[in-house]
Amino acid sequence: MESFDIVDAALLEEQFFARDTVTVARELLGHVLVSMAGGMITAGRIVETEAYLGADDLGSHAATKGITKRNRVMYGPPGRAYVYFTYGNHHMLNVVTESEGVAGAVLIRAVEPMVNTAVMAERRGKETSLTDGPGKLAQAFGIDLTDNGTVLGEGRLAIYAGRASDFSIGRSGRIGLSFGHELPLRFYVNGNVHVSKAKTGPALSHGRGKGRTN
Repeated sequence: MESFDIVDAALLEEQFFARDTVTVARELLGHVLVSMAGGMITAGRIVETEAYLGADDLGSHAATKGITKRNRVMYGPPGRAYVYFTYGNHHMLNVVTESEGVAGAVLIRAVEPMVNTAVMAERRGKETSLTDGPGKLAQAFGIDLTDNGTVLGEGRLAIYAGRASDFSIGRSGRIGLSFGHELPLRFYVNGNVHVSKAKTGPALSHGRGKGRTN
Protein backbone atom coordinates (compact mmCIF):
# COMPACT_ATOMS: atom_id res chain seq x y z
CA MET A 1 0.00 0.00 0.00
CA GLU A 2 1.33 3.43 -0.93
CA SER A 3 1.84 6.16 1.63
CA PHE A 4 0.60 9.71 1.19
CA ASP A 5 1.91 12.87 2.82
CA ILE A 6 -0.74 15.57 2.74
CA VAL A 7 1.83 18.20 3.80
CA ASP A 8 3.87 17.78 0.62
CA ALA A 9 0.93 17.33 -1.74
CA ALA A 10 -0.45 19.95 -4.12
CA LEU A 11 -4.17 20.65 -3.85
CA LEU A 12 -6.17 20.48 -7.08
CA GLU A 13 -7.81 23.88 -7.27
CA GLU A 14 -10.83 25.29 -9.09
CA GLN A 15 -9.12 25.71 -12.46
CA PHE A 16 -8.52 21.95 -12.68
CA PHE A 17 -12.26 21.32 -12.48
CA ALA A 18 -13.36 24.29 -14.63
CA ARG A 19 -12.91 22.26 -17.82
CA ASP A 20 -14.76 19.82 -20.03
CA THR A 21 -16.33 17.15 -17.81
CA VAL A 22 -15.04 14.20 -19.82
CA THR A 23 -11.48 15.55 -19.64
CA VAL A 24 -11.72 16.00 -15.89
CA ALA A 25 -13.16 12.51 -15.41
CA ARG A 26 -10.22 10.98 -17.25
CA GLU A 27 -7.56 13.15 -15.64
CA LEU A 28 -8.80 12.61 -12.08
CA LEU A 29 -7.49 9.05 -12.25
CA GLY A 30 -4.36 8.74 -10.12
CA HIS A 31 -5.08 11.76 -7.95
CA VAL A 32 -5.82 11.39 -4.25
CA LEU A 33 -9.16 11.92 -2.52
CA VAL A 34 -8.81 13.01 1.13
CA SER A 35 -11.54 13.19 3.77
CA MET A 36 -11.30 14.69 7.24
CA ALA A 37 -14.75 13.53 8.33
CA GLY A 38 -14.99 12.81 12.05
CA GLY A 39 -11.61 14.41 12.64
CA MET A 40 -9.86 11.43 11.00
CA ILE A 41 -7.87 11.64 7.76
CA THR A 42 -8.69 8.97 5.21
CA ALA A 43 -7.22 8.98 1.73
CA GLY A 44 -7.27 6.93 -1.44
CA ARG A 45 -6.05 7.12 -5.01
CA ILE A 46 -8.88 7.59 -7.53
CA VAL A 47 -9.09 4.59 -9.85
CA GLU A 48 -12.57 4.88 -11.40
CA THR A 49 -14.79 7.80 -12.45
CA GLU A 50 -17.86 8.56 -14.54
CA ALA A 51 -18.69 11.79 -16.36
CA TYR A 52 -22.20 13.27 -16.16
CA LEU A 53 -23.16 16.05 -18.53
CA GLY A 54 -26.00 18.52 -19.06
CA ALA A 55 -29.66 18.36 -20.04
CA ASP A 56 -29.05 16.19 -23.12
CA ASP A 57 -27.44 13.43 -21.02
CA LEU A 58 -30.36 11.21 -20.00
CA GLY A 59 -28.24 9.60 -17.28
CA SER A 60 -27.54 12.93 -15.61
CA HIS A 61 -29.43 14.70 -12.84
CA ALA A 62 -29.38 17.69 -15.19
CA ALA A 63 -31.67 15.81 -17.61
CA THR A 64 -34.58 17.59 -15.93
CA LYS A 65 -33.71 20.39 -18.41
CA GLY A 66 -33.65 22.89 -15.62
CA ILE A 67 -32.17 23.70 -12.24
CA THR A 68 -33.81 21.95 -9.31
CA LYS A 69 -33.17 21.86 -5.59
CA ARG A 70 -31.36 18.55 -6.04
CA ASN A 71 -29.16 19.31 -9.06
CA ARG A 72 -28.34 23.00 -8.56
CA VAL A 73 -24.84 22.22 -7.25
CA MET A 74 -24.06 20.61 -10.64
CA TYR A 75 -24.35 24.03 -12.29
CA GLY A 76 -21.33 25.39 -10.48
CA PRO A 77 -19.13 26.93 -9.43
CA PRO A 78 -16.63 24.17 -10.27
CA GLY A 79 -14.44 22.50 -7.68
CA ARG A 80 -17.34 21.79 -5.30
CA ALA A 81 -18.55 18.49 -3.91
CA TYR A 82 -21.92 17.31 -5.20
CA VAL A 83 -23.23 14.67 -2.79
CA TYR A 84 -26.61 13.01 -2.98
CA PHE A 85 -28.38 10.11 -1.24
CA THR A 86 -29.81 7.33 -3.36
CA TYR A 87 -32.39 4.63 -2.67
CA GLY A 88 -32.24 5.27 1.06
CA ASN A 89 -28.93 3.42 1.26
CA HIS A 90 -25.90 5.22 -0.15
CA HIS A 91 -24.30 8.62 -0.45
CA MET A 92 -22.51 9.36 -3.72
CA LEU A 93 -19.63 11.78 -4.15
CA ASN A 94 -19.32 13.82 -7.33
CA VAL A 95 -17.07 16.79 -8.11
CA VAL A 96 -18.52 19.72 -10.06
CA THR A 97 -16.94 20.62 -13.40
CA GLU A 98 -17.36 23.10 -16.29
CA SER A 99 -17.81 26.86 -15.93
CA GLU A 100 -20.41 28.24 -13.55
CA GLY A 101 -23.88 27.94 -15.05
CA VAL A 102 -23.04 24.84 -17.12
CA ALA A 103 -24.11 21.50 -15.64
CA GLY A 104 -21.37 18.93 -15.21
CA ALA A 105 -20.05 16.57 -12.57
CA VAL A 106 -17.77 13.57 -12.19
CA LEU A 107 -18.83 10.66 -9.99
CA ILE A 108 -15.94 9.19 -8.01
CA ARG A 109 -16.73 5.49 -8.40
CA ALA A 110 -13.75 3.84 -6.71
CA VAL A 111 -10.47 4.60 -4.96
CA GLU A 112 -7.46 2.56 -3.88
CA PRO A 113 -7.18 2.91 -0.07
CA MET A 114 -3.98 4.60 1.11
CA VAL A 115 -4.41 6.16 4.57
CA ASN A 116 -6.28 4.87 7.65
CA THR A 117 -7.76 1.70 6.21
CA ALA A 118 -8.65 0.67 9.77
CA VAL A 119 -10.99 3.66 10.01
CA MET A 120 -12.50 2.76 6.64
CA ALA A 121 -13.04 -0.83 7.78
CA GLU A 122 -14.72 0.28 10.99
CA ARG A 123 -17.10 2.54 9.08
CA ARG A 124 -17.85 -0.19 6.55
CA GLY A 125 -18.18 -2.94 9.17
CA LYS A 126 -15.84 -5.18 7.19
CA GLU A 127 -12.16 -5.43 6.28
CA THR A 128 -12.38 -6.08 2.55
CA SER A 129 -14.08 -4.43 -0.43
CA LEU A 130 -13.78 -1.06 1.29
CA THR A 131 -13.87 1.42 -1.58
CA ASP A 132 -14.59 -0.47 -4.84
CA GLY A 133 -17.86 1.31 -5.54
CA PRO A 134 -19.27 4.82 -5.04
CA GLY A 135 -21.52 3.99 -2.08
CA LYS A 136 -18.79 1.99 -0.39
CA LEU A 137 -16.17 4.72 -0.67
CA ALA A 138 -18.57 7.38 0.60
CA GLN A 139 -19.26 5.25 3.68
CA ALA A 140 -15.58 4.45 4.19
CA PHE A 141 -14.64 8.13 3.93
CA GLY A 142 -17.51 9.35 6.13
CA ILE A 143 -19.05 11.39 3.30
CA ASP A 144 -22.64 12.55 3.70
CA LEU A 145 -25.01 15.37 2.73
CA THR A 146 -23.18 17.86 4.95
CA ASP A 147 -20.44 17.81 2.29
CA ASN A 148 -22.82 18.76 -0.53
CA GLY A 149 -21.85 22.09 -2.09
CA THR A 150 -18.65 22.50 -0.08
CA VAL A 151 -15.50 23.78 -1.77
CA LEU A 152 -12.90 21.06 -2.19
CA GLY A 153 -9.96 21.95 0.01
CA GLU A 154 -11.99 24.20 2.31
CA GLY A 155 -14.40 21.71 3.86
CA ARG A 156 -13.90 18.10 4.89
CA LEU A 157 -13.00 16.92 1.40
CA ALA A 158 -10.09 17.65 -0.90
CA ILE A 159 -8.34 16.15 -3.92
CA TYR A 160 -4.56 16.32 -4.18
CA ALA A 161 -2.18 15.73 -7.07
CA GLY A 162 -0.88 12.20 -6.91
CA ARG A 163 -0.24 10.66 -10.33
CA ALA A 164 2.97 9.06 -9.16
CA SER A 165 3.13 6.16 -11.61
CA ASP A 166 2.18 5.34 -15.19
CA PHE A 167 -0.97 3.34 -15.83
CA SER A 168 -3.23 2.56 -18.74
CA ILE A 169 -6.80 3.83 -18.78
CA GLY A 170 -9.86 1.82 -19.72
CA ARG A 171 -13.12 3.31 -20.95
CA SER A 172 -16.64 1.93 -21.06
CA GLY A 173 -20.33 2.69 -20.71
CA ARG A 174 -21.60 3.83 -17.34
CA ILE A 175 -22.96 1.59 -14.58
CA GLY A 176 -26.36 1.37 -12.91
CA LEU A 177 -28.36 3.65 -15.20
CA SER A 178 -31.76 3.14 -16.76
CA PHE A 179 -30.85 5.54 -19.60
CA GLY A 180 -27.49 6.78 -20.84
CA HIS A 181 -25.60 3.69 -19.73
CA GLU A 182 -24.30 3.10 -23.26
CA LEU A 183 -22.32 6.36 -23.42
CA PRO A 184 -18.56 5.69 -23.03
CA LEU A 185 -18.17 8.04 -20.06
CA ARG A 186 -16.70 5.68 -17.45
CA PHE A 187 -12.92 5.71 -16.97
CA TYR A 188 -10.83 3.36 -14.85
CA VAL A 189 -7.27 2.22 -14.18
CA ASN A 190 -6.73 -1.01 -16.07
CA GLY A 191 -5.86 -3.95 -13.83
CA ASN A 192 -6.45 -2.17 -10.53
CA VAL A 193 -8.16 -4.53 -8.08
CA HIS A 194 -10.07 -1.67 -6.44
CA VAL A 195 -12.08 -0.82 -9.56
CA SER A 196 -15.74 -1.71 -8.96
CA LYS A 197 -16.94 -5.11 -10.11
CA ALA A 198 -20.34 -3.90 -11.33
CA LYS A 199 -21.23 -4.45 -14.98
CA THR A 200 -22.07 -1.81 -17.52
CA GLY A 201 -25.52 -1.91 -19.05
CA PRO A 202 -29.07 -0.98 -18.08
CA ALA A 203 -29.97 -0.87 -14.40
CA LEU A 204 -32.35 -3.36 -12.86
CA SER A 205 -35.75 -1.79 -12.37
CA HIS A 206 -36.26 -0.23 -8.94
CA GLY A 207 -39.57 1.41 -9.81
CA ARG A 208 -38.20 4.90 -9.21
CA GLY A 209 -37.94 6.34 -12.67
CA LYS A 210 -35.14 6.87 -15.14
CA GLY A 211 -31.69 8.37 -14.83
CA ARG A 212 -28.89 7.98 -12.36
CA THR A 213 -29.02 5.27 -9.74
CA ASN A 214 -25.40 5.36 -8.57
